[in-house]
Parts: sequence; C-alpha cells; structure tokens
Amino acid sequence: MNANKTILSVIAAAIFIGLLSKATFIVRENELAIKFQLGEFVKADYQPGLHFMVPFLHNVKKFDKRVLSLDATPVPYLTLEKKNVIVDSFIKWRIGDIETYYRTMRGQEFRASERLGKLVQEGLRNEFARRTIQEVISGDRAEIMRDMNTRLITQAKDFGIDVVDVRIKRIELPPEVSESVYKRMRAERERIAADWRSRGSEEAEKKRAAADRERTIILANATRDAQLLRGDGDASAADIYARVYGQNQEFYRFYRSIDSYRQVFNQQNDMLVLDANSDFFRFFKDQLGGAVKQP
Repeated sequence: MNANKTILSVIAAAIFIGLLSKATFIVRENELAIKFQLGEFVKADYQPGLHFMVPFLHNVKKFDKRVLSLDATPVPYLTLEKKNVIVDSFIKWRIGDIETYYRTMRGQEFRASERLGKLVQEGLRNEFARRTIQEVISGDRAEIMRDMNTRLITQAKDFGIDVVDVRIKRIELPPEVSESVYKRMRAERERIAADWRSRGSEEAEKKRAAADRERTIILANATRDAQLLRGDGDASAADIYARVYGQNQEFYRFYRSIDSYRQVFNQQNDMLVLDANSDFFRFFKDQLGGAVKQP
C-alpha cells in the first residue's frame, strides 16, 4: 500500500512539474516574445524574465532582438549616362515592433530580408539613375547613403523593422565601362601632366633668360670696374715712374735699358742684329749711357 502511494506521488509530482514547465516561459535579454491564444495574437510586450501562460490554451514564439545583418546580392544599376555599375551593399536591422513584424512578415526572417533587399534595390536604382558614374564613385556616395537611410528607415517602420544602417561596400564597373573610364582618366592625367610640363618649361625659360641677363650685367659691370681699376693703376704707375724719373734720370734710363736687355735676351738662342753704334747699346759702351756727367 505504501509502495503504491509512493508511485502515485512520484507520478503526480512529474505531472505537476510537466504542467508547470508548460505554464511558464523565460524571455531573455536578447529575445522578444509573442503569446498566442488558440492561434490568435494576445500579447507581445514582455520584459526579460519568467512569465506564465495556460498550457494547451496559450503558446509563445520568440524572436532575436539583436541587430541582424543582410548582405545584399550585388546588383547592376544604370547611371545617368546609361552605364551599368555593379553595387554591393549591406543592411543592419532589428525588430522594432514585434506585433507589426509578425503580422506583416509572419515572423519569418527570410521574408524580412527579402523585403528589405527589394527596398534597398529600388532606392539605389533611383539614386544611381540621377547621377553620373563619376558622382556615384567619388563625390556623392555619402549623400546617397544619407538619403537611403532616411528613406529606408521610414519604409521599414511599416513592417515593424528598425533599420540601423545601410552601406555600400563597393561599386564596380563592367569591364567595358572600366576600360572606357580608365582611358578617359589616363587622357585627363596626360593632359594635366602636359600642362604642368608646359608651365615648367615656360618658367625654366624665364629663369634661364633672367640668369643670362643677370650674368651679362655682372660681366659688364666687372669689365667696367676692371677697366677703371686698370686705368687708375696705370695712372698711379705713370705718376710713380714720372716722380722717380725726375729724382734720378740717369738711373731710370739705366734701369729701363737693363730691363729691355733682360726681355730681349731671355733665352740662350736669342739673337738681335743691330748697328754697334745704336742707341740700344749705349750702356754697354758707357756706364752713363753717353750722358754728360753732372759736376
């Protein structure tokens, strides 16, 4: 009898524990939960913690509350010049209103990703159609992202989704467009290089002409100064010679004659044919050179 009571107690405890587990559910910090009653929506604003429900009458579905990433498939878009560009983008999003999200997307993440992908493609198609390749590659990317975020945040609210960010990872050009852009960029760079070379050559010619002009002026001034200095030197020398000649004319004539002999006969093979009575040899015959001695 006691054994039967024990078995019944164990069975009752197991049933109680089973019913209790069915009557409670836990919502974690990174989760959102919806409670249904016989398939109909009942409640969604559950805070993290332990909550109760009626077994078999209620059921609960949980969803990820964290930020999710959608890596969109690269898609070609036409620019203003009717040129294709291949754009690779991604979206950061999370569930904002769980009730709206469940009603519009049936709580299925792949439906939400598909819908967001279409919204992004539509938005990028409109943005790229208004711009040139140059603008979308360099100048207007930040503006495109700003407009896309504003538009997508508003549109995604209708599905209970909060868009955190939309970004373009890269923009690639088809091979034929890439070649055309490369040639145009190369031609532009060559034009700029030729312009700079032309400016450099012009500046070099200016500097060279200025240097030549300055050189000519410097040489002319130096020649003038040299002539002036030489003239002053010759005048000083002539004045010195005159004063010295006036002090001792006989010695001066002797010195000049000796200097002449030195210059004429500066090598062993030098030869000079003159009359022996020539005035050139007067100091060879007379130490006074034929001058009258002073008393």
